[in-house]
Amino acid sequence: MGNPNAGKTSAFNALTGSSQKVSNYPGVTVERAEGLLELPGVGTVEVIDLPGLYTTTALSTDEEVAMQVLRGEAGERKPDAVICVMDAGNLERSLFFYSHIADLGLPIIAALTHMDTLRRHSEDIDFEALSENVLRVPCVAVVPHKGEGVQALKDQIEQTLLNPSPANPVGRELGSTTLLTTDERYDWARQAKQQVYRSEKPRERSSTDRIDQILTHRVFGAGIFVAVMYVVFQSIYTFAAPLMDGIESIFQWLGGLVSSRLSGTPWLESLIVDGLLNGVGTVVMFLPQILILFLFIAILEGSGYLARAAFMMDRLLGWCGLSGRAFVPLLSSFACAIPGIMAARVMPDARSRLATILVAPLMSCSARLPVYVLLIGAFIEPQFGAAWAGFALFAVHFVGLFVAIPVVLVLNRRILKGKRLPFVLELPRYQWPKWRDVWLSMYLRGKTFVQTAGTIIVLMSMLMWVLLYFPRSEARDQSYRAEYAQVSEARRAKVTVENYVENRRTEESYLGRFGKTIEPVFAPAGFDWRISTAILSAFPAREVVVSSMSILFSLGSEAEEADLRGALKEATWPDGRPLFTGWTAVGLMVFFALCCQCMATLATVRRETGTWKWPIFMFVYMTGLAYIAAVGIHWLSRFF
Repeated sequence: MGNPNAGKTSAFNALTGSSQKVSNYPGVTVERAEGLLELPGVGTVEVIDLPGLYTTTALSTDEEVAMQVLRGEAGERKPDAVICVMDAGNLERSLFFYSHIADLGLPIIAALTHMDTLRRHSEDIDFEALSENVLRVPCVAVVPHKGEGVQALKDQIEQTLLNPSPANPVGRELGSTTLLTTDERYDWARQAKQQVYRSEKPRERSSTDRIDQILTHRVFGAGIFVAVMYVVFQSIYTFAAPLMDGIESIFQWLGGLVSSRLSGTPWLESLIVDGLLNGVGTVVMFLPQILILFLFIAILEGSGYLARAAFMMDRLLGWCGLSGRAFVPLLSSFACAIPGIMAARVMPDARSRLATILVAPLMSCSARLPVYVLLIGAFIEPQFGAAWAGFALFAVHFVGLFVAIPVVLVLNRRILKGKRLPFVLELPRYQWPKWRDVWLSMYLRGKTFVQTAGTIIVLMSMLMWVLLYFPRSEARDQSYRAEYAQVSEARRAKVTVENYVENRRTEESYLGRFGKTIEPVFAPAGFDWRISTAILSAFPAREVVVSSMSILFSLGSEAEEADLRGALKEATWPDGRPLFTGWTAVGLMVFFALCCQCMATLATVRRETGTWKWPIFMFVYMTGLAYIAAVGIHWLSRFF
């Protein structure tokens, strides 16, 4: 246990060897995490990492989770001991928190973190005095990411479990027979710090305070935040391009290799090359962008900057009824809406938590990124260049955020009738990110993306191929060739007979017939049956849409048309008009930015709210917004 950002999860990972996410901003741990620790004299010990607290009075859902475990409530087994993680650099606040934990009557081990930072500033703590005279519990100094003090902590855990002794409540130490007030606890914490804190020189104004004068400035801070986000998204587009080209070449080579081996069995060749390799390969090609996005988020987390961003976002979110505390869940949703929705447990009341949950999926998650990059690379970069392509990627990621603000305003004033509560946030010291944690975060998130590509996307790609390949027969092909002879000479000049046959096969497939049935619904937005079908196929998981479009637009294409971007450029309406323009691409990106197309997200909202009412409401309002926006963009294009 400990305050937010005290180093609990780092200590947990060092003890258990677990791979929990570690970040330098409050609110990372939103539910309990468990790991196992082997001790020679005790055996297997279960270690639980709980959300951070400032007191034992639970205000938010994540704090309730922590207190249920500590008190052995709601079916939980009461713990045998507590490791109270205390930030040595914020000793007074840590001691205040300890005074609450000591009242629970459990054996306590005090683990002091950030001692390396303290000593770099010629400051130290008298551990003997802290342990024997102040807390009267074992105290251990640990620097988890360097492995310092970890074995000593394990040894102390073993001794405490073998010879448990409940900690003395601070009130008893002070001779008080009643519960201490907050002022009395702070007075005790202040006096306790004076007894053990040692400094060789007066404490000067820290570098963190000097940096914060700029980065949290009302004007300069906001400008720097926007600039940082722009650099992030520009880098995603620029740095990943060579890696994407390399992955695309590998899958094209594999497709050619398989085609040469299976040329005698056309349906099997198409299944493997067009259904499997082309579908999954198109998605895996976007893995570099995903990893670069996660890299920047992990660096900003680890440096401590994101807590400042939350502070600045409080000004933006405040007028619509949310506090800056909602920034952490909303930021998490840029990677994936599911952890963002779960992170809404840090919100201090039920209404603000529900409002945060309902707008979290509006943030452009990493699953939408492949769609953005595909369309920007096909229709924006060739005409306007890489700089505008990067700006477009930056802008489309903020569409959901700008829409979320008025949505929250309406929710709070008309539906939830919530009110804004005070915002309290820990601002950690600035520090260099711990690269082990950065790479670990990238690895875990990238692994999740690839696993999704290897399960849902593969299955959906194969299903899409089956629906698009059948029914097929030689008699049908002959009728298509006869149709080709009847089309105009201008049309025949643009489309070969083989391409015409392939297009007719696609139109008359099971998937094509379904797409044409729903085409009138999406026609006002400028989407044909292929785009409409790809949109619907994305409901199980947004990652599927690119592989679906790859199959819908590229199945059976000639070699020079294998590239999906090229296929989109060449796609036409039945009358020969280009299907895609820059406006169509923008409309489709905005549709995906606002639409709720993720079955797992809706299931998570159901779990977090305990009812299907809010997932259904979310799906309806987000899909409605997406449709209206896409139609509006299409009609706007007619004036330009």
